[in-house]
Amino acid sequence: MDRESFAALLGDEGQALLGSLEGYEPERELAVATRLRRTHAPELVSAAMAQARLRQRAAAKFGEADAARMYFTPDGLEQSTRAGVAAYRAERFSALGVPRLADLCCGVGGDAMALARAGIRVLAVDSDPLTCDVVRANAAALGLGDRIEVRCGEVRDADVSGCDALFVDPARRGGRGRIFDPEAYSPPLSWAVEAARRVSYSALKVAPGIPHEAVPVDAEAEWISDSGDVKEAVLWFGTGSGPAEDAVTRTAVGTAADTAGSSLVRATLLPGRHSLSSRGLPDPPVGPVGRYLYEPDGAVVRAHLVAEVAEELGGRLVDPTIAYVTCDEAHFSPYATGYEITDVMPFQLKRLRALLRERGVGVAAVKKRGSAVDPAELRKKLRLEGPHECTVFLTRVAGAPTVLLGQPLGARADA
Repeated sequence: MDRESFAALLGDEGQALLGSLEGYEPERELAVATRLRRTHAPELVSAAMAQARLRQRAAAKFGEADAARMYFTPDGLEQSTRAGVAAYRAERFSALGVPRLADLCCGVGGDAMALARAGIRVLAVDSDPLTCDVVRANAAALGLGDRIEVRCGEVRDADVSGCDALFVDPARRGGRGRIFDPEAYSPPLSWAVEAARRVSYSALKVAPGIPHEAVPVDAEAEWISDSGDVKEAVLWFGTGSGPAEDAVTRTAVGTAADTAGSSLVRATLLPGRHSLSSRGLPDPPVGPVGRYLYEPDGAVVRAHLVAEVAEELGGRLVDPTIAYVTCDEAHFSPYATGYEITDVMPFQLKRLRALLRERGVGVAAVKKRGSAVDPAELRKKLRLEGPHECTVFLTRVAGAPTVLLGQPLGARADA
């Protein structure tokens, strides 16, 4: 879709056409398109149908009510922030008392809309003219046009004077897919960090896999998951998280590393808004598998806060390199999913298949940490049959390949 097609879509004919496509079924696309092209220009029909498809996909991120009124580009939808995550971040900025904020690399405006709804005046900047047209249309469609100013231009040249805060969401995709080197972001992380330090408050959105050693010591690093899926990491500046003497980074299971890290590391779990912060704990103990196993949320693992979860549960690790916590008593934690373990054995395919057949297991959720076995291939080889369900963990215990069988706490079958 180009700017001319999008402008036509915003006109009376385009709006009527879009309205007629609400709730249309994609499998009937050819028949619908053929019918509409009898009375509308083919280019307008194509643009409207593409927008209708994007709105249906966007409902998962933005909710049906907003998605049905908003406009999207394929890349803009793919890279946009989920509404619940954007609302959480906007509330953090609002709590800091930010009156005006510059949203650099604003995309289709998901974060700008959330910030405006939180009472913040937003300067939204993007270098792509079509994207800026989409942001303006979205602001108008959601009744936020008076709170969002859109400027098209290179974000590194943007005049942000008069703004008390920055939110920067650099492009992390290129022609070959995801970009993992923070200096290859557009704009680079180093530029974003320097820009962040020039205003009172800032948040820089980065990939969840960012190395901890790349986090500036004056930043708060927050990993965010939504409904169990890790969505992003954010570097916050100006939140009162200066360098601390005992600041450490952690390995994948939460053990202290040799390099100094940011003064505050946080894992936030949405939608419950549970937040766990680093406390500089010593390495968790390691011991045998107990009756219960806990799988920390992905944001906890990414933030290297498994030690904090282990302390909360009074548990231990099954292996010094694996982010599974085990306990002898059942506990609840919003930061980890619990399972009651029924079997622990060395990994042997024939033995595992025989045991599952004996238990009448027809459905098995296969989870793995520290195992080279492919879960999908394993399911095929297990040839499961029966009325019962279980969870199969492929992992290492004391360095040895091990299989654990269990049931989610509160859902244990009577098998």
